[in-house]
Amino acid sequence: MHRFVLPAKQAAASLGFRGPGDVGKNMLLRCAGSLAAAWPSRSPRLPRPEREGSVHWSTAAKASVVKISEKASREKILTLESMNPLVKALEYAVRGPIVLKAGEIEKELRKGIKKPFTEVIKANIGDAHAMGQRPITFLRQVVALCTYPNLLDSPNFPEDAKKRARRILQGCRGNSLGSYTASPGISCIREDVASYVERRDGGVPADPDNIYLTTGASDGITTILKILVSGGGKSRTGVMIPIPQYPLYSAAISDLDAIQVNYYLDEENCWALDVDELRRSLKEAKAYCNPKVLCIINPGNPTGQVQSRKCTEDVIHFAWEEKLFLLADEVYQDNVYSEGCQFHSFKKILYEMGPEYYNNVELASFHSTSKGYMGECGYRGGYMEVLNLHPEIKGQLVKLLSVRLCPPVSGQAAMDVVVNPPIPGEESYSQFIKEKESVLNNLAKKAKLTEDMFNKIPGMHCNPLQGAMYAFPRIFIPSKAIEEAKVHKMAPDMFYCMKLLEETGICVVPGSGFGQKEGSYHFRMTILPPADKLKVLLEKMKDFHIKFLEKYA
Repeated sequence: MHRFVLPAKQAAASLGFRGPGDVGKNMLLRCAGSLAAAWPSRSPRLPRPEREGSVHWSTAAKASVVKISEKASREKILTLESMNPLVKALEYAVRGPIVLKAGEIEKELRKGIKKPFTEVIKANIGDAHAMGQRPITFLRQVVALCTYPNLLDSPNFPEDAKKRARRILQGCRGNSLGSYTASPGISCIREDVASYVERRDGGVPADPDNIYLTTGASDGITTILKILVSGGGKSRTGVMIPIPQYPLYSAAISDLDAIQVNYYLDEENCWALDVDELRRSLKEAKAYCNPKVLCIINPGNPTGQVQSRKCTEDVIHFAWEEKLFLLADEVYQDNVYSEGCQFHSFKKILYEMGPEYYNNVELASFHSTSKGYMGECGYRGGYMEVLNLHPEIKGQLVKLLSVRLCPPVSGQAAMDVVVNPPIPGEESYSQFIKEKESVLNNLAKKAKLTEDMFNKIPGMHCNPLQGAMYAFPRIFIPSKAIEEAKVHKMAPDMFYCMKLLEETGICVVPGSGFGQKEGSYHFRMTILPPADKLKVLLEKMKDFHIKFLEKYA
């Protein structure tokens, strides 16, 4: 009967009997017995199987396999109908359908399929290094030393970089970047962030206990929103966000099943924030939710405006008056280009408005390694400073942060270099300043180039790019194109951007993904490509737009 043992083992395994023991042995014997009974007692020698281990099954055995196969293809537990509806409703425009289409076109180009262009230019996202920006040498040196401490003995690294790396490693358990850290982050880095905030804000005190290191700014924003959202029905938390907005906010609000409350930036006034518009929005929202969070993006994404001091004061007073929790997204604080514009942190202005405001307005502000002059998106480094939290809520926040254990430790190290760069007199200072200023000066030139070019194109208008790293021009779309977009079940600006991608290889994000006033159309494009490539890109967009208008006029 031994010749039936192999098929018996296979049959038993297919039925789920794999382990040793009497039950497994009995099952094996029964399977072997059944196969022996089904096998003819006398039969001529069969030809050698074509592959080792192949067997001949009886009709009964085959039927059993078919039944098992039918069971294996049972209905899925997780389907579009059964999945979390909040996740299904979530949208994130900067990596949405237009980007998926760009990926498909890239694959076609690699296969040799002919297109009217030779490459896809992904101008949809603020990924500086992907667009060719060079890393800041000092930052990479410190992170390299932290990652591979043996390099601390190398004469190829400057002493100021080694000094910072040793300090960071001393703050790590086991002196290793590979260990977990405390959930709010490494203590010495939180101290460095507090010192940076004090320097930035002209001596306004900062407490390291109010600093929490995060996985990029996005992690901090979603964490604070998570702890703020509560209630049901008309008492459900409302979150006021600017329109246009960065889609992280609408996505997080959808994911948390909170209520999105839109307030519109004034496009006719360089995307300024008007407190009267905040009052309108708040008043209307109180009819269907409990608005208790106000989000500000300064400098603006996707709109590129830089908020004035007066505007910041007005917003703080409004939040104090209406008892709103303020979220200040300040990741582009180093990206200010226009003359007469200056970044004012909400923390500094809040302090200067006096103790009645500074001791009462609840404020969370955010920064990141991903933007500025660094562009280190992949490290996922960031921090948030949270002011005036109730002591018991601070405990709840730490508990929530502990669920994700800790932010990436290499990202924490990168964040430390951002807030603790070389200072005058140190070995790396001159090179650091040269690289930093080169990046920011190039961005300023590209901002002006983009603005000027778009404003020369018929049917297109672009406000001054005062800061950040995007243009958000308004485009005229003819009624014929709008009708064709409806046929394709697309928003008009999505239709426009899809045509732009298919005809030029340029990938930008439609304004409908960020929000815009009814009847207006925009797209967001990063200014990060190298200047020579950016000029070519802008010329291609000009040619496309003129042809688009002619086709659908």
